Amino acid sequence: MAALAGAGVASAHAVRVAADPAPDSSVGSGPARVSATFNERLQTDFAAMTVVGPDGNLWSTGPVDVAGPVASVALLPLGPTGAYTVNYRVTSADGHVVSGSWSFTLTVTGTGSPGPKVGKSSDESDGMPVWPFVALAAAIVGGGAWVAVRRRT
Repeated sequence: MAALAGAGVASAHAVRVAADPAPDSSVGSGPARVSATFNERLQTDFAAMTVVGPDGNLWSTGPVDVAGPVASVALLPLGPTGAYTVNYRVTSADGHVVSGSWSFTLTVTGTGSPGPKVGKSSDESDGMPVWPFVALAAAIVGGGAWVAVRRRT
């Protein structure tokens, strides 16, 4: 009991403390980059950040740059007016994944060309169906259970 009483508080996950452009802000021209600043250093592996425009297209480009507590990504020159949503997924110093989003509004139409459409639905999948793999896994588990029961007797 005494050892647990003196234990310190576990460190919390990273929390976004600032963003550029600021959440819910309005900008007259598109920024070259968007960034999120957190309250602690981030791991550089597995970071993701995208910017989706009001047209449903991707407007971010290139890899995510992580420097200390800041994650950022470059943008294509923006196009249509409206809300642009920044989505991020980063890894805290303690290894926990943190994700979130914020939006800003472009008030003056830009001249940029968008990237690809975002959000292809799972119904539009071009891959193989999943059910054969589920059936195979069930057969393996069932067979293993059968062998285990037979060995007991």
